[in-house]
Amino acid sequence: MTAPNLLSATEAAAAIAAGTLKSETLVRACLDRIRARESEVEAWAYLDPELALAQARQCDREAPRSRLHGIPIGVKDVIDTVEMPTEYGSPIYKGHKPSCDAACVAQVRELGGVILGKTTTTEFATRHPSKTRNPKNGAHTPGGSSAGSAAAVADAMVPIAFGTQTSSSIIRPAAYCGSVGYKPTFNLVNRAGLKFLSESLDTIGVLTRTVPDAAMIVEELSGSAPARFEDVATLKPRIGFCRTPYWTQADAATQAALLGALPRLSRAGASLDEVALESDFAELADTQIRMSSYEFYRALTYERTRFPQLISDSLMTRIRAGSLVTRADYQKTQETAERCRRKLDDVCREYDVLICPSATGEAPRGLSSTGDPVFGLTWTLMHGPAMTLPVFTGPTGLPLGLQVTGPRKSDARTLVAAEWIRRALTD
Repeated sequence: MTAPNLLSATEAAAAIAAGTLKSETLVRACLDRIRARESEVEAWAYLDPELALAQARQCDREAPRSRLHGIPIGVKDVIDTVEMPTEYGSPIYKGHKPSCDAACVAQVRELGGVILGKTTTTEFATRHPSKTRNPKNGAHTPGGSSAGSAAAVADAMVPIAFGTQTSSSIIRPAAYCGSVGYKPTFNLVNRAGLKFLSESLDTIGVLTRTVPDAAMIVEELSGSAPARFEDVATLKPRIGFCRTPYWTQADAATQAALLGALPRLSRAGASLDEVALESDFAELADTQIRMSSYEFYRALTYERTRFPQLISDSLMTRIRAGSLVTRADYQKTQETAERCRRKLDDVCREYDVLICPSATGEAPRGLSSTGDPVFGLTWTLMHGPAMTLPVFTGPTGLPLGLQVTGPRKSDARTLVAAEWIRRALTD
């Protein structure tokens, strides 16, 4: 019999609804896995096993409220929780206790989910590393900023964990650790109670082990149209292969994996074309950096003026860079982004999804960096759904991801196409 912590969230939800699995059994299995592996992975910022078990027992006394009923969920530590400390990955907030739950956390509780604990984050969800190690090889980074969420899910400590993305903070760590990462359409999941750095970009998403798991929680929280996974078997998706302007920054193994996937997808029934994003799209990485830096500088005014000595040098450098972005330049970044979003809407009329690299390569060796976010910058700025699938393996045996993206508000279509692609490349 499959160990409960190895079940997907959808499998566990079906078993709980059928009365063949108790939430307490599932939560205990997750806690056992954490006890066995946490000293090596260090994915958690805070755990209270008894509190988690008490929530699970309460779930077992009730009829299921939703598909999330009884399912344990990790919460990235930039998202407020009233019963657990929220430290935002910064010594400035050591021991900080918010006065209320973030909206997404409160919704999980309302829907009968179990808040298992807080997963680690890089400092204020930027690039200064956390303590977490890659569960596939502890000598390598798990990426960032959703480091703990990606590592915990990939290591079967929890079936679902919240992440956030401003640059590539869901996609990159998911690709490095070998989990599914899903950044929904901008603001599809309510952001109240998230520690904002970039009001124009910050997006709450999830890390899971399957595409249907990712769809399930976001649909439950947002009320968005459900992805019709029953259509996957007969789907003939229209796929655009998009190298992006940053293709040369992908290593040889990543380029070979993507190019080698194309004939496999075609044989499985997809129609494939190469899509070139031109003109303004070549500037989008720089546009994203200038936009976010302008907003970081202002969002962290309290921290940078009161506690500059407690901010890492790497983040302080980015904050100072934000002080040099003028309002006029910032408005140009907004105009460029909106212009490209409209162009992307037009491009995607011909395709169900676009595919491209998730990251430049395997997780880099060492823990002093979280890796290069370049392949997430464009898609975060475009505000549409993006998903990374763990469908490749790199030359040293670490995961390589394939990124699937769509235009704004195309989440259900993107999820179904992503599941088709996953099956075509792995089944």
